[in-house]
Order: sequence, then structure tokens, then C-alpha cells
Amino acid sequence: MLVFLVQFIHVAFRIYYFLLMANIILSWVPLNRGNAITTFIYEMTEPYLRIFRRFLPPSPGLPVDFSPILAIFSLYILENLVFYLLNILL
Repeated sequence: MLVFLVQFIHVAFRIYYFLLMANIILSWVPLNRGNAITTFIYEMTEPYLRIFRRFLPPSPGLPVDFSPILAIFSLYILENLVFYLLNILL
């Protein structure tokens, strides 16, 4: 049961990393935003990215949004913290 929990959490983090990367790639490509897959990706990632856009808004002179980098780094730290706490508690 414990192994299943750890693997489930690991897979959940990997899926969210994948969704964040897909969001970044889709922001470069002008696709139809009404597509069900792109809508799902944006609905799953934008609330999380919005947190970091408050602290690191897009640069007015550059068309680059650095908030996904901060979001991925924070997610990595959160993942390590969760596994560290699981290791201590279990």
C-alpha cells in the first residue's frame, strides 16, 4: 500500500510537469484555443501559473514569460518536500 502511494504521488507530479511543459509549448504555437485538449491543459495549469505571475509578471519589453520557470522550480521543491516528509512519517 505504501509503495502504491509513493508511486501515485510520483506519477501525479510527473503528469503535472508534463502539463506545464505542454502549456509552455502551446503558448509558442498559435493553435485553436477552443480545442478540448488545449482547453484542458490551460484549465489545469493556469491557476498554478497565475500564482507566479503575480510575483513575476511578463516583461513589458520582452515577449517572454518567466513565471513557468519559477513554477516548475517550485513544483520540484514541493515534490522533494513531500517525499522527504513521507520518508520521515512512514
